[in-house]
Amino acid sequence: MRPRRSVEPPVRPASQNRINDQIRVPRVRLVDEDGSQIGIKSSADALEYAYSKGLDLVEIAAQADPPVAKVMDYGKYRYEQEQKAKQARKHQSQIHVKEIKLRPKIQIHDYNTKKGHVERFLNQRAKVKVTIMFRGRETTHPERGRDLLMRLAEDVKEIGVVEQPPLLDGRNMVMVLGPTKNAGVQRQLEDKKDAEAEDTQRSEEALQGDGERKDSAPPGDEEPHAGEEVAEAEAELSPGRAARA
Repeated sequence: MRPRRSVEPPVRPASQNRINDQIRVPRVRLVDEDGSQIGIKSSADALEYAYSKGLDLVEIAAQADPPVAKVMDYGKYRYEQEQKAKQARKHQSQIHVKEIKLRPKIQIHDYNTKKGHVERFLNQRAKVKVTIMFRGRETTHPERGRDLLMRLAEDVKEIGVVEQPPLLDGRNMVMVLGPTKNAGVQRQLEDKKDAEAEDTQRSEEALQGDGERKDSAPPGDEEPHAGEEVAEAEAELSPGRAARA
């Protein structure tokens, strides 16, 4: 019968700051909750001072002599530190690297297609690794791959900048393009124009629909004008006048 393995409980990571009873040094330099210096106190007196305010004693500079301890609400302090770290991670820009592969003898149609992919990646604020793949005797003419890469860099210079010039790596030649400040701006403007054009088209279609509904109304439903009512009344009276005559 196999012996049962003992499962150890997960160990929680130790706090970065020692607090309250975890502070084992005999004395500390005490700082009040408002930042004012109280002076050097024994750890017991400092802890009693913090407890008298309903707060915690937190060691904030363990390497100092004596260590510096501050009176604070440790739970609130930890929460604020976590929120700051979360905001810092949120504002960090993630760098994505896309890769496009070309051949030295690429046709113009395929080149334009690949260039369109590069422009799309740059407008997405991503870096682009462009690789020229040589085969056979093509390696004897690396200048053709370099000329193709520089041509691509020239074609996308409005939104891309060369961060790594063409370098020969075995049978491949690699160049890295990075987005400029203008990358993505033109795309946003085009999206805005498309949205405005779509709204205008919808408005015109709505007005056109209202006009068609008015034109399709039956003639009998229209109210007669004042001149038409007078003419009809005179026509009705004229047979009576003719009979009396």
